[in-house]
Amino acid sequence: MIVPGDLRRAVLLIYQKVVQMKKHNFYAGPSILPEFTKEKTAEAVVNFAGTGLSVMEVSHRSKEFVAVMDEVCQLVKELLHVPDGYSVLFLQGGASLQFLMVPYNLMGKKSAYLNTGSWASKAMKEAKYFGEVVEVASSKDANFNYIPKDYSVPSDADYLHITTNNTIFGTELLKEPDAEIPLVADMSSDIFSRPVDISKYNLIYAGAQKNLGPAGATVVIVKNEALGKVDRPIPTMLNYKTHIDHGSMFNTPATLPVFACLQTMRWLKEKGGVEEMEKVNIEKANMLYSELERNKLFVPTVTNPEDRSRMNVTFIMAPDYAELEAEFLGFATSKGMVGIKGHRSVGGFRASLYNALPVESVRALIETMQDFEKNK
Repeated sequence: MIVPGDLRRAVLLIYQKVVQMKKHNFYAGPSILPEFTKEKTAEAVVNFAGTGLSVMEVSHRSKEFVAVMDEVCQLVKELLHVPDGYSVLFLQGGASLQFLMVPYNLMGKKSAYLNTGSWASKAMKEAKYFGEVVEVASSKDANFNYIPKDYSVPSDADYLHITTNNTIFGTELLKEPDAEIPLVADMSSDIFSRPVDISKYNLIYAGAQKNLGPAGATVVIVKNEALGKVDRPIPTMLNYKTHIDHGSMFNTPATLPVFACLQTMRWLKEKGGVEEMEKVNIEKANMLYSELERNKLFVPTVTNPEDRSRMNVTFIMAPDYAELEAEFLGFATSKGMVGIKGHRSVGGFRASLYNALPVESVRALIETMQDFEKNK
C-alpha cells in the first residue's frame, strides 16, 4: 500500500525520469537548432558582445549589431558560394511575404510556377495579382506525392518559380529544372542542406525556422541586375532595392533571430559547410527510408525514391495496420520522439531531418519503429 508521502516521491521520480529523457525533435518548423546556436544565443540574451546588454535591447545600428549583420550575410555568401552581383538580405514576414514581393519586383507580365504543394499554390495565388501566371505542371492529382517532370516552360516568362522542398508532402527537387529562363526558389526547408548553383537563380528566399534559426527572419539572395525592370511603382518596404541600399537596416531587423542565424552559419562552417552537411543528410534519409521499406507496419507516402525529401520523411501505417496509428504515436512519444505527427493534409507521420538533427535521433526513431513492430 502506497501512503501519501510515498506517492509524492513516486510521482517525483516519474517526473524526473520524463524530464531527463532524451528528446528527439522531429518538428517541421520551428524546428531543431544546433546546441551551439542555442547556447551562444542564450549567452547573448544576457550579455551581447561584452556590452552588458541583451541582444534584444541594443540598437540595431550599434557597431556590435552591424558587425553581426555584416558577418551573417558574408557567411551566407561563403557557404553557398554566391557569385558576384548578388545581394544577401535578412528581412521579415517569412516566405509568405516573399510570395508577394517576388512578383512585385520581378514579374513584368508573365511568370511560370511549378505547383508541388501548398506553399507553391499560395505563391501562385499572390503572383496572379501582377499578371499572367502559367502553371507549368502540378502534382495535385496525387495529393502532391511526386515531383512533376517532362513539362515545358514558356520562354517569354520572367522567371520559373519552384519550391525545392515540400515539408507537408515529403517531396524535394534535388536538381534544378531544365529551363531557359531564370529560376526563383522558395528554399525555406532545405537551404544549406546541400550545394546549390546560385547562378541559375534570380532570387532565392527562405524562412529561417527550418535550417537557419528561430522564426522571425527571412533570408533573401537576389541577383542585382534582375531588379528595376518592371514598370509598376513598388511601395518602399516591398522594394528589394530599398533593403539592398540600407543593408537590411531600412527598418529594425529581427535582431535576436538574425544573431541566432549567425551562430548557425558559424556552426555550419565548422562542420565543413553544405558539402559535408549533404553527406550527413543523405545518410540520415537513407537510414530512415530503408527502415520504412523493410518494416511491415509502415509505408512511405512518396513512392518514387528520386522524389523523396531528405528533409521531411512522410509515412503512414501499412493498410493492414492502419488501426495502429494512434497507438504508435503514443508509443513513439513515450520513447522521446517529438513532433512526428503528420500534417493533416497527409496524415500518418512526418520526421523532419534538418541539419541540426543528429544521426543518433534517426537511429532512435528506427529503434522505436522496430520495437513497436516486434509486438505486432
